[in-house]
Amino acid sequence: MTPKDASADDYGPTLAGASILVVDDEPGMRNFLVKMLGPRVQRVEEAASAQEATQKLDAAHFDLVILDNVMPKTTGLDWLAEQQRKGFFGDTILITAYADLDTAITALRAGVSDFVLKPFRANQILGAVARTLDRKYLRRDNTLLRRELRTGHFQGKLIGKSEVMVAVRALLAKLAPLPTPVLFTGASGTGKELAARHLHQLSDRAEKPFVPVNCAAIAPDRMVQELFGSLEGGERLKPGLLLLADGGTLFLDEVAQMPEPLQAALLRVLEDQRIRPAGAERELPLNLRFLFATNADLPQMVAQGKFRADLYHRINVLTVEMPPLSDRSDDILELAALFTKQFSQALGMPGLTLDEQTLLKLRRYDWPGNVRELRNLVERSVILGGFPEEFAGAGSVTGAQAIEDLDLVVQRHILHMLDLCDGNRAEAARRLGVSRKTIDRKMAQWGEESVSPPPPLR
Repeated sequence: MTPKDASADDYGPTLAGASILVVDDEPGMRNFLVKMLGPRVQRVEEAASAQEATQKLDAAHFDLVILDNVMPKTTGLDWLAEQQRKGFFGDTILITAYADLDTAITALRAGVSDFVLKPFRANQILGAVARTLDRKYLRRDNTLLRRELRTGHFQGKLIGKSEVMVAVRALLAKLAPLPTPVLFTGASGTGKELAARHLHQLSDRAEKPFVPVNCAAIAPDRMVQELFGSLEGGERLKPGLLLLADGGTLFLDEVAQMPEPLQAALLRVLEDQRIRPAGAERELPLNLRFLFATNADLPQMVAQGKFRADLYHRINVLTVEMPPLSDRSDDILELAALFTKQFSQALGMPGLTLDEQTLLKLRRYDWPGNVRELRNLVERSVILGGFPEEFAGAGSVTGAQAIEDLDLVVQRHILHMLDLCDGNRAEAARRLGVSRKTIDRKMAQWGEESVSPPPPLR
């Protein structure tokens, strides 16, 4: 029984990010397990007694505990039951030389994930550790996936070649390596959650969970349990979203609608990186990156006493302002083409034809609902088999040519500038750096039907 019995490569992907606590009163067994696990996991610590193990859990979180059942003063299973009442939610592998049916039944009832008999070989314990961690991560991922499906979170890409979006992505790349909280601001539908996901994917937490929470969508009386977790029946911890996101990123949207008691609790979490689940005795340490978003005027809410000033200053360290779609009109066509493809594939329905007339109307519309309004329009149009009358076109140029043709690009840009100038050709010519005669000639060439922008959507 030596650490050389198994190769680190056999278990590397599963074990690499894990933190493990070894609890055994035998120095030789602890030494063997620590030497075997040390090169394969992120962190491994040891405890020679139940009391020392309790102190270790008070100081840090462990994904897995390898626990000897027979120890001085207490059994491993009795100690585990006590820790669960305090709020321990990691997985456990029980190791023992004294196997009997009663012990096995008790271990299963206590929530032990696996049972390994002494003596064992290195590959046996490594296999048990890998299986346990796989199940643990699968349960977490399934819980988060079911929640995303239930809440309808849309995972798209932060695309766009406009100047403002290039600047936003550059800022996110600069912020990604930092642990500092980030506040995303901007009107509803501008893509604050997409930007937060993009930031997470650029960070060293990309392989860990990204958990979005809409503070306006959770009932105030359930928010503490949803976020912090609670003891079920006073015996076993049901982890909240903060614990499920541990190691990754928590994104709190609509923070302006957070009730005042939760604001106070969140402020403490930000300062201490520790939480106490409802009904638990122990505070649990966290390793989280916090991101926030709002479309409200938080400084005004602070002045009105509707939002805690100390919390505002804690979350407003770095701010990313998301531009409205009207300020990134160069991205409208790219977004429309992307949404058309995505919804056609997701719904199993024919795609839409984006001809030059439809693209012109999309480009000229003001989009008060921002990217969300554009996305909803495309989804509705794919379902109905065509764009509404305001955007329907009968052009002959489609596909990439309709988007990239230089004459069509110029037409869309000039008409968009005229819309911004309320039809004032002289002002549009000044902004474009061309003569008024150039604008007049182009307008005559395109015909009067191109002059009026599409009306607001009904």
